[in-house]
Order: sequence, then structure tokens, then C-alpha cells
Amino acid sequence: MDTTTHTAARIAGSSWALRGVFALTLVFAVREARPLLAPVLVAVLLTLALAPAVRWLRRRGVPEMLGALLIVLALLGSTVPMAMSLARPAAAWWEAAPRTVSQLLEQVEALRATIPGLRAPEGRSGRPSTLSATPADPLKERLASEGVALTGLVVTRSLAFVFSASATVILLYFLLASEHWVLSRVVEAVPRQRKRALLLSGVRAAQREIGRWLVVVGVVNGTVGLIMGFTLWTLGLPNPTLWGAIVAVLCFVPYIGPMAVMGLLLLAGISSFDSGAQIFAPMLAFAVVHAVESNIVSPLIIGRRLSLSPVAVFLSVMFWGWLWGIAGALIAVPLLIALRSVCRRVRGLRLLRHFLEGERERPPSLRSLLRRPAARPARARYT
Repeated sequence: MDTTTHTAARIAGSSWALRGVFALTLVFAVREARPLLAPVLVAVLLTLALAPAVRWLRRRGVPEMLGALLIVLALLGSTVPMAMSLARPAAAWWEAAPRTVSQLLEQVEALRATIPGLRAPEGRSGRPSTLSATPADPLKERLASEGVALTGLVVTRSLAFVFSASATVILLYFLLASEHWVLSRVVEAVPRQRKRALLLSGVRAAQREIGRWLVVVGVVNGTVGLIMGFTLWTLGLPNPTLWGAIVAVLCFVPYIGPMAVMGLLLLAGISSFDSGAQIFAPMLAFAVVHAVESNIVSPLIIGRRLSLSPVAVFLSVMFWGWLWGIAGALIAVPLLIALRSVCRRVRGLRLLRHFLEGERERPPSLRSLLRRPAARPARARYT
């Protein structure tokens, strides 16, 4: 008996070890397959959000191929002109980048001069001028080399982004045009009627919640971008329209996005202004606007229906940001919403659902949980 138990434990332990190795292999495979999988996943999430509009057009006599084309053209018509209007400020900022970097270096040199351990190396006194030249500064050399590497990286990433965006748009059109056909084939392949209903209701719920989240958060972030653009214009920061767009996009990434915006605005203030009050004004203005938005506006507009656990959101953003960078951080929350829809309909994932959902009611105290009697297992019924 002991031998049988020991053998079963070894088999179970090896099974869990194999599952862990498979999970780690899958994670790193997904990370390496980012150029292929990222456009596919983004297109799938956009399909979940935009498929109700195609169905609405189909019920009014518009064929799915034409309806999908109209939705894709409307999406491009709302994003491409905005991107083209921001291209000129971005080009002006890129042209002024060398001067901005030199100003930042001057500020860094002034800061380093006040800290003994970070001072630039000085030449030795009492030697001829040819021998007393200042040694090379490792920090300056590193910044110069990183600046050249950054230029090549930006060009390479821009080309990759154009290719990925084109692939995403094309795939989005095909998924929207065939969404009803694909979903009907998948539902038809499920043998049991109850599982068919759960699958269809889960897909529809994910479509509603992701679409509602995109609309609500898009309106809120767009408003924040407009307010920050006007505020930065009144403060005299160059290219306020570009900064407003950056704020609106990065605010789609919870927690990490606003922190990145504050760091960027601080750098912009250092490179654009001289006095201390003006340097910190853009960052402090965004901090005030974001505090009002995150603590008052978003809870009232988003409500409890779309609320998620802050810990789950932060871990999802960290995980997908580590996997796919900014693209992964942007799709982290929609993926979490889709996962919650699945957990609500699978009994084995109910515990995970409680960790994903936001706090809807005050949890009981730990003392009351310890005093509460354990639930008795239900008696089996034999027929």
C-alpha cells in the first residue's frame, strides 16, 4: 500500500513538474513570437469590440463584407488623420532632440558638480597643456553612443510598427467579415447544448464588456489629453498637442502609464524652462488632473460592472509589458476582461474570478470567517 501511494505521489509530482516546464516554455515562446502573435491578438480584441457594430449593420441589410469594410474605414478615418496631424510636431521635436539632449546634459553636469561621487573627471594640475587635457567622461561617451543607437532603434521600430499595423488592419477586416461564420462553426463543434450556451454567452459578454471599456476609457483618456494639451499650452510648453496625444495614449496603461507621463513631462520641463517652478509645473499639472480622473471621474463613469481588482490589473500590465513591451501593456486590461468573462462560466475557475473582480462589497472580517462553521458537503443522490 505504501509503495502504491509513493508511486502515485511520484507520478503526480512529475506531472506537475512537466506542466511547469511546459508553462515556462510557452511563456518564452510567446515572448519570442511577438512579431507574429501581437498583430493577431490585437486584431482579435478589436474584433470582439467592433463585431456588435457589424452585426447591427447586418440586421439592417448590409452584407458582412461591406459592413466590415465600413467599420475598418471608419476606424482608419478617425485615427490616421489624427496621426498625420501629430506628425509635424513629432518631426519638430525630433529635429530639436540634439539641442534638447545638450540642455539635459548641461543640467546633469550642474547636478553632478554638486555631488562629489558623480563629478566629471578633472585633469591633473602642474603639467603641460597637452598632458593636462581632461580625460574622457564615461557618462558623456555613453550618452553619445546611446543617442546614435537610439536613432537606429527608432527607425527600425517605426518600420516594424508600420508592418504590424498594416497586418493588424488586414486581419481585422477578415475577422470582422467572417465573425458570424467562425463563431457558428465553433459553437457547432461543441457537443453539449449547455456548453454551447456557455460559450456563446461568454463571447457575447466579452464583446459587450471590452467594447464598453474601450469606449468609456477612450472618452475619459481623450478628455484628459485635451485638458492636458490646453494646460501645457497655457504653461508655454512646446508642442502641447503632441503631449496631449501622448498623455491620452499612455493613460490606457494603468499605473505604469501615468508614471511614465510624469517622468516625460519632468524631462520636458527641464529641457524647456529654466526656473524651478516652470520645470515642475507640467508634471504637477498632470498629477492633479490624473488624481481627479482616477479618484472621482473614472469610478463614477466606469462603475462596478467594469471594475477589476487593482492587483490583478497591475500584475497583468507587468506581465504583458514584460512580454511585448508597450503593445502588451496596452492590451493587458482587455485580456483581463476577456479572462474574467471565461471565469464566470467555468466552475473550475470561480476562485480565479474572485481575485479578478473588483471589490463590490465589504469583505467579512477574518475573525468572523474563523468562527463560521465549515459548509457540509452535499449528500450524493443515487437513483
